[in-house]
Amino acid sequence: MKKTDTFARYSKLPTEQLNPRTRDLDRVPLRRVLELLNHEDMLIPLALAKAIPQIEKAARAVSRTYLAGGRIFFIGAGTSGRLGVLEAAEIPPTYGVGPEVFTALMAGGPGAVFHSKEGAEDVFGDGKKEIASLARRGDTVIGIAASGITPYVGGGLAAGRAKGAVTVLVTCNPRERAKGASIRVALDVGPEPVSGSTRMKSGTATKLALNMISTASMIISGKVYHNWMVDVKTTSRKLELRAERIAATVGGVPREEARRLLDVTGNDVKTAIVMARLKIDKDQAAARIKKARGFLKNILG
Repeated sequence: MKKTDTFARYSKLPTEQLNPRTRDLDRVPLRRVLELLNHEDMLIPLALAKAIPQIEKAARAVSRTYLAGGRIFFIGAGTSGRLGVLEAAEIPPTYGVGPEVFTALMAGGPGAVFHSKEGAEDVFGDGKKEIASLARRGDTVIGIAASGITPYVGGGLAAGRAKGAVTVLVTCNPRERAKGASIRVALDVGPEPVSGSTRMKSGTATKLALNMISTASMIISGKVYHNWMVDVKTTSRKLELRAERIAATVGGVPREEARRLLDVTGNDVKTAIVMARLKIDKDQAAARIKKARGFLKNILG
């Protein structure tokens, strides 16, 4: 594509447009600056609400991949890539999944998480090569690109589709059709308060959408009972205390008994809860959980 064509394409992106509501941002008092930024942020949940049907499809795809033993990949550049890193890092301890299940790929490599490597996002072949080497049929590849046209992300989606993976694009460009994506989550947040600064509304909207996709997918995969994270991994003192509280509350036993059961089960909260509620031993509880495919509601109601 010629440079003039590229310029014209980028200048028309929704994320690059001028915001008439913040045109005087540099000449109003600080308090007014903050009020204007806050007002723009208030528009984000409305955009998310309109995208719920697409977010539902993405969450369903992630759940199916997880339950079938597949892998989920987040691929992005800049702010979008870093948001994918957050998802991949935070899901394992919260929902007790292996660290290999959710993987984040960042344009420019791991170092770009901390130091910007802006040119890395322009290489279609890098994204294509990375996903081609990792993804398999039945996996899910989630491309994250505020503009919707980031070449690195496009390469990853193209490779994922060729491999037979489900491909999802999370974008703040509702105009982009995204040939490589079978599911398109388009968040119409409008122009940024500071023109083109997609770490602002676009970044916030994208984070909310990713939260919804990952959280909802784990809920429908049996990782939550009522609203308790019953597969939490006790990787810190805070999480140990949380596990005790969950086991005691849901299991209906004193804190000391919950701690004893967690010790017996190797800090497996689900097993401790079933032991407490049904008054059975560890092996019996584990068998019940396996039969119920991890869904406590099918055991306890």
